[in-house]
Amino acid sequence: VKIRGRNRDGRGPAAPSPSGYDEPMGEWNLPPLLEAPQPAGPEPRAAVLACLFPEHGGPRLILIKRPDHMPTHGGDLAFPGGKPQPGETPLRTALREAGEEVGVEAEQVETLGYLPDIHTVTYARMVTPVVGRLPARPELTPDPGEVEAVFTPPLGIFRDAARWRSEDWEGRRVFFFDLDGEVLWGATARLVRRLAGLGGY
Repeated sequence: VKIRGRNRDGRGPAAPSPSGYDEPMGEWNLPPLLEAPQPAGPEPRAAVLACLFPEHGGPRLILIKRPDHMPTHGGDLAFPGGKPQPGETPLRTALREAGEEVGVEAEQVETLGYLPDIHTVTYARMVTPVVGRLPARPELTPDPGEVEAVFTPPLGIFRDAARWRSEDWEGRRVFFFDLDGEVLWGATARLVRRLAGLGGY
């Protein structure tokens, strides 16, 4: 499993860091976040962890590439996440899946809030995005059965609107971003754009 993304980029914010964190958040300029997940509707559910960590004064993201053999989203770039177990909250689902897929330790994650739910059109599922942060670059241990590669790009690169392209798919605008030889697109691209402050879904 490859782990990529140690180039220096991104800029930083100004909220005080909690005790034990190696460096302050600085001016990460994150969008307003929801304090709680949106109420669940009748659709099938899932949750993902948009996990940030500080490096060189700015935030970086943890993204994964799913193996081609996966039953859904095979070969796609995504946030760690998946379907809930019975009785799980979106937060618990996101943390459990991130632990299973890349070894993120749940007790190290500070929950910052939630982005609005997003619909994955291809599989008719509503996804709750949990936004959290780690105190420093984590030692990731990807599960090779679920993760082909790991990317840790600076959030700052996604704020450059000129690096995005879009296409019209049957009246729906679909965004694409070239990342280290891979293409970020679909629901994950829309989540990243929202997190980077480039507008809604």
